[in-house]
Amino acid sequence: MATDDYVIGFQGIYYKPYRLTNRDLFMSGAQQDHFMDILTRAKEKLLTEEADRASQLQENDASNLPDPLDQGTNEGVFHNQLRTRDRESQLVRKINRAIDCLKTGSYGYCEACGCEIPIRRLEARPIVTKCIDCKERDELRERQLGQ
Repeated sequence: MATDDYVIGFQGIYYKPYRLTNRDLFMSGAQQDHFMDILTRAKEKLLTEEADRASQLQENDASNLPDPLDQGTNEGVFHNQLRTRDRESQLVRKINRAIDCLKTGSYGYCEACGCEIPIRRLEARPIVTKCIDCKERDELRERQLGQ
């Protein structure tokens, strides 16, 4: 395996970028396999990290520390680990949704306008559900409404 052919992408997963040809149809079987591989490996990595973090949370019980300052510091670390775990759980749900879309044939299409999301955008962030134009429109609307 020549490592110069591979890039680091979503969730630190190494993958070989999909080589588009003029004859490729959007979301061909090869493209679906490509994204299923990326999503599956990212999910496995997250679940492994989540399991490791859960065992760390159990080991770092602040009530065992005699010093109140140490307990406070440990509680802050615990809170940050919980927030990270929540974000990772949310990301796993998004990955599962993307995998479901791959299985149903709706993966890679913007949920707002229905257009094809470019392959390179999907490789950078395979859980995206909107094309750049629709995402930018949503972000502009959010800024205007102050959300």
